[in-house]
Amino acid sequence: MKRLGPMTLALGFFLFAQVAQAAWAPTKRLTWNSGDSQLPAIAVDTWGNLHVIWEDDATGNAEIYFKKSADGGNTWTASQRLTWNSGKSRRPAIAVDTWGNPHLVWYDDTPGNYEIYYKNSTDGGATWSASQRITRTAGVSQAPAIAVDTWGNLHVLWYDYTPGNYEIFYSKSTDGGATWPAGQRITWTSGWSGLPDIAVDSSNNIHVVWSDETPGNAEIYYKKSTDGGVTWSISQRLTWNSGISEVPAIAVNPSGDLHALWWDNTPGNAEIFYKKSTDGGGAWTLSKRLTWSSGDSQVPAIAIDPSGGLHALWWDNTPGNAEIFYSKSTDGGATWTPGKRLTWSSGGSYGPAIAVDYSSKLHVVWQDDTPGDYEIYYKKGN
Repeated sequence: MKRLGPMTLALGFFLFAQVAQAAWAPTKRLTWNSGDSQLPAIAVDTWGNLHVIWEDDATGNAEIYFKKSADGGNTWTASQRLTWNSGKSRRPAIAVDTWGNPHLVWYDDTPGNYEIYYKNSTDGGATWSASQRITRTAGVSQAPAIAVDTWGNLHVLWYDYTPGNYEIFYSKSTDGGATWPAGQRITWTSGWSGLPDIAVDSSNNIHVVWSDETPGNAEIYYKKSTDGGVTWSISQRLTWNSGISEVPAIAVNPSGDLHALWWDNTPGNAEIFYKKSTDGGGAWTLSKRLTWSSGDSQVPAIAIDPSGGLHALWWDNTPGNAEIFYSKSTDGGATWTPGKRLTWSSGGSYGPAIAVDYSSKLHVVWQDDTPGDYEIYYKKGN
């Protein structure tokens, strides 16, 4: 067998490192604003077009903005302002239907308290419908999440203080967002229920996760609907921890397996945890810890590629400031790669979101205050 010398080994390692580094394109800055651009969300349509939304307070109050890439993230349209309100428009979420139409939800305090609003585009983001108010409640409605089923029905979740404590509410539009029924309450708890996320499988079953403080500390809960949101299963508790479990994210793969992430500070600092269900939410695996860091790892995001590969993001302040990290699983969540650092910035990088296109390319956005205020950044994984 031919013996390799030190220089050959070093060269081989260097080339391997170069290939590994080339798996991710250089970071691209998407916004240049005088205010803070925050809380980005991203979706990819059937043709691979990328749709990004965020909130921006450059005008003096937070408004929703949008931009698009039709060439896989290489070039982007100018930022397009979507809201003009006297109040603050916050925390947008986005989903794209089978026909490539983007659908947005956010919350806005123009009415005097926060309410959920919606708008869409039927021409790929060139023009947009008027903003439509979904909720009219006495309490605060916040943090909406949205999903689209295979028939084009829109499913929206949020948490609402109208009952006297925060509970999870749901509404569905069967006409492409033209009309919305009154919000349907789907939790009845003595504690705070909030920060929901939603996914719809190929059979149009709706899957919901959220954080609930009823046990005395925040835990992750789950429920589902198999009839398009008419009725719901009983709430199922997924975690039993001495610490706080919050900000769950859920995704469903092509075969219907459910995959959930959240952060939990039971170890003494916040770490990312994972579990899955292979029977549509009936039973779940034990929680699996994905990170072991000296700092806090928080606010995970998850996406699934066409072949079922799992891709996870979060921010971690172990480096001294918050940076974005990434891990993947190619065996259905049984094993995960060590966290890979995607950003090296002098400021803080927060709020990562991820989408996967039809060719399994990864598209990541986040906010970073290195320029002096928060701006939106993008990175592509090959």
